[in-house]
Amino acid sequence: MVVRVAGSLLIIAAALTMTACTAAPSSVQPTASPSRPASTQATAATDPAVAATISAVESTLKTLVAGNPKPDRETLRAALVSAGIPHGNVEVSVSRTPTGLDVDAMESAARTGDSCIMGQIRDGAVVVTVLPVLATGKCFVGDAR
Repeated sequence: MVVRVAGSLLIIAAALTMTACTAAPSSVQPTASPSRPASTQATAATDPAVAATISAVESTLKTLVAGNPKPDRETLRAALVSAGIPHGNVEVSVSRTPTGLDVDAMESAARTGDSCIMGQIRDGAVVVTVLPVLATGKCFVGDAR
């Protein structure tokens, strides 16, 4: 008798566990996002230095990509410094993987005050957004070498 009760409880528990893992269909439709996140627009509107850096990063990356859709790390860094961003405020991700392949996307960051103006180059397209500076005082997590 005890075996039957234990077996029945096990079957019920398994059935409840399986039903808890399935999600009901959602009627929520994704909304269209603006070309630049609202936080970027608000920050740019309140801080002229951030707005100027956004403009500099965006125009520099678009100009760079027009000539070469996959620039290397040092070319990207040099272009941002030439645009007036101090060398110490520029961070750039690696352009090659440890196995020698091109990366899918290049990331760059220009620190301005408490903001990081992040630029991404992927498939010849440029996306720029604003994020807060990390507690380390940097924009990137870890060592990009």
